[in-house]
Formats: sequence, structure tokens, C-alpha cells
Amino acid sequence: MKISNIEFTDKPLFLAPMEDVTDPAFRMLCKRFGSDMVYTEFISADALIRSVKRTEQKLTIYQEERPVAIQLYGREPEAMAEAARIAAQAQPDIIDLNFGCPVKKVAGKGAGAGLLLNIPTMLEITKAVVNAVNVPVTVKTRLGWDDEHKVIVNLSEQLQDCGIAALAIHGRTRSQMYKGDADWTLIGEVKNNHRIHIPIIGNGDITTPERAAECFDRYGVDAIMVGRAAIGRPWIFGEMKQYFKQGENIPLLSFDEQKSILKEYIIAAVQWLDIDKNIELESVSNQYLKGIIHSRRHLAASPVFKGIPNFKETRIAMLRANTLNELFGIIDLVSESQLRF
Repeated sequence: MKISNIEFTDKPLFLAPMEDVTDPAFRMLCKRFGSDMVYTEFISADALIRSVKRTEQKLTIYQEERPVAIQLYGREPEAMAEAARIAAQAQPDIIDLNFGCPVKKVAGKGAGAGLLLNIPTMLEITKAVVNAVNVPVTVKTRLGWDDEHKVIVNLSEQLQDCGIAALAIHGRTRSQMYKGDADWTLIGEVKNNHRIHIPIIGNGDITTPERAAECFDRYGVDAIMVGRAAIGRPWIFGEMKQYFKQGENIPLLSFDEQKSILKEYIIAAVQWLDIDKNIELESVSNQYLKGIIHSRRHLAASPVFKGIPNFKETRIAMLRANTLNELFGIIDLVSESQLRF
């Protein structure tokens, strides 16, 4: 499978763009475990044009994580085109347009999935960005606004006509948010539409290796995008790749190895947000660090500690820890012997 001139192996797996999740530290871990492409957090076009520091920081790309896509969102064609030109200076492999974010602060302002209520503007934005940059442009969107307006089959052809290089489809409507089951039947219908010649990437409820393999086989998609199931569990890509080859769902890492990867991510987040990589961690191990706060979503979502009885107090303590020494001390005390099998 190819997106523009980027070649991928059979059954490629992509890390979905997620706000406050897909930072460089996490992306590189997912890449190590087998993700074939990663995406940045989604980036506001307006904030990028205004040179907001936190937004500009999201443009950080490392060679080790390529191919990588920078994802943009906005509601004005001119602003999105200008933001794309700025993003292109970071030399991403792909620029992706977010027409699927359902949250109120994005969709409610006419961006993200909000553009499913304004298809002409969505298409105008797409054309403007494609014409503004020499980087391949892709789109991520949803089935439609609600059950009465599932427009993805026709919309996919319209987006293709705008010149995009690939289309990712989340199998829910905006009204569903992240509730209910993702409907892959329409994703499959888009893929099997003889008028579609760009790669189709399926997204939604890919939580196990078995489900990933089933969606490849049943719906014929060119790639699969893994989102929430990867939070706090970057090794899920390795588990899926292993299942594709061996047909068995075998744990990739031991309990202690999983804990070690979580700690590695926290250290990388601290080095990204708080300190230079060359500074000794011991010198800041008792300081209040933004990287620890940033990593809490991974700690809260990670399945590493699932099955440990009466773990609530320990989990709360982990999520309240503000220093490396405090947090790692709590994690180190949790042993595999506590797991309930």
C-alpha cells in the first residue's frame, strides 16, 4: 500500500492523532513497537498562524518517528492553507486535515466534525490546502453528523476529487461522539466503491489484535488506525503485528517490562517538556514537573494495572504524584503477584 510516494508493508497500522496523547515521546514508543505511521496531536490553524508557543511545539518531529503526519483543524480555507504552509516547514511526510473531532470546543465552532454540517466549506478547505503545499494531504473524518445524515460514501468521492492522497474514516457519527459501537459497514462500502482509488484507512474500536485482523479481512481497508486502545499501551502495535504473523494473541511484554515502558514514557515526557535530554534526571527527580502531569492520561488509561484488587487508592496516588521519585516509588511497589488472574 502507498500513500503518494510513501510505501507501507502489508496490513499497516497507524497511531491515530489524539490531543494530549500523541506527543513525540509517545509516538516514538509506538513506532518502536510497530506502528507504521504516527500522527501529531491535532493543531489549531488559527493558533499556529498566531505563533502560539504551545501550538508551535506540536510541530516537533524527529527522524526516528517517520513517516509522520501533522494534523490541522480549522474552519476557514485561507487560514487552513496558511497553517498548512507553516506546518510544511517542519517537513512532515503528510499533512492531515481533521474533519472528525466531535468535541464541542472544536465541532461547535464549525471545525473538525462541525464541517460535516457544511460540506461545501470542507471541500473548499481541502482544495485550498492541497493547492498550498507540496506535501501529500490526507483527511480524517466520520460517517456523518448523525444517523440521518451519514454522507461518507458520497463525501469520500468529493474529497478524492479535491486531490487528497488518502482518507481515514472513523466509524461513528459526530452525534455518537465515542459512544456505541463503531460501524465498519460504511467504511467497507467506501473501500469497495469502484470509483475510489485512494487508500482507505479504517478507525474505530480497534482494541485487540483479533479485531484488527478481522477488519482487514472483512472490510478490505488499506490500513487501520489505532486510537484510544494505544493510550498507556504502545506495545499494542507489536501485539497486533505478532498476531498477523502467528495467528495467536500472545502477550508481548511481561508485567515488569510493561511497567518499565510506562516509566520510559514518563521520562521522555519530562525530557520533552521540562528539561534538556542531556541533563541528569537525578538533578530534577524531586522537582515538580509538567511532563509528569502530561503523562497522567497514559497512567490512568493503561491496562498494566488492570486486575489488581483494591487498586483504587494506589491509582489515585499515582495520579497525584508530582515528582519522578514519588511516582516511580509508587509504580515500583506494584508487583505482578498482586494481579488477580
